Amino acid sequence: MLSVSNKPFKVFSGTKSRYLAEKICESLGCPLGNMNIEHFSDGEFAVSYEESIRGQIIYLVQSTFPNSDNLMELLLMIDAAKRASAYKINAVIPYFGWARQDRKDKPRVSIGAKLIADMLSAAGVDRVITMDLHADQIQGFFNVPVDHLYGSTIFAPYIKSLNLKNLVIASPDVGGSKRAGSYSKHLGVPMVLCHKTREKANVVAEIRVIGDVQGKDVIIVDDMVDTAGTLCKAADVMMGQGANSVRAIVSHGMMSGHAVENVMNSALCELIFTDSIPFDTSRCPKVKVLSIADMFADTIARVQDHKSISAQYIM
Repeated sequence: MLSVSNKPFKVFSGTKSRYLAEKICESLGCPLGNMNIEHFSDGEFAVSYEESIRGQIIYLVQSTFPNSDNLMELLLMIDAAKRASAYKINAVIPYFGWARQDRKDKPRVSIGAKLIADMLSAAGVDRVITMDLHADQIQGFFNVPVDHLYGSTIFAPYIKSLNLKNLVIASPDVGGSKRAGSYSKHLGVPMVLCHKTREKANVVAEIRVIGDVQGKDVIIVDDMVDTAGTLCKAADVMMGQGANSVRAIVSHGMMSGHAVENVMNSALCELIFTDSIPFDTSRCPKVKVLSIADMFADTIARVQDHKSISAQYIM
């Protein structure tokens, strides 16, 4: 149980992130707030707080993974809290969806991440606490404070616990080289890069490995796994080039489409991600889920006490 100041605060959760909010509240030593989400037959739903939040600092735990009901729930929770005279409204969004749409990479497309940021601001959010955004610059889309946490706080100790003799860190694409470089530097091990070309979204045409993986225990690091096509193809290529073993560590396990089948049929010996998105590990024996509840609970406690959260950053 964390030591938190006596300032009044409450934690509430949307429907799909309740499992995580309960663990966060257990770490904080506080009850999960009581709220009701009523669903109508046409798919519409309404949010109501079943206890007073007037003058309270509140934390709303909800990842915005598909479908979009999770985002809409969060927006309605923020709006209801504002209308119920909450003092401060903090959105705890472990997985920030639509983050892959952070720029115009071709003509006539939306910038979804900016749109979501504007929607949250319009609803009345005062602070956002999130983890491993697909692009760091998304923090600049908000005009409110953004506490951006990193899964490396959880993953680095786990990597060390594996005691791999010939460890190499790999990035699945050039865009993730900064993230992989941070792990490489912190752990004092080499890094390799993968260069990939895509036929279309979620379909990888070719992957080439830049660097030596012969006889190495490779850990691929990334921010999310969707269909797992890139990770699995990279693992197969690395094993084909003489790697001793290949694991993957990702922050957000979306595991959509044929992801489970792809992982099970790949050369990956283990896939590790956090519980920012719910996943039943019985579906895939190769998956290991590490909890981020304590990390988010500690951040909430630090925000409450006006303390720095930089202690969360190990690299």
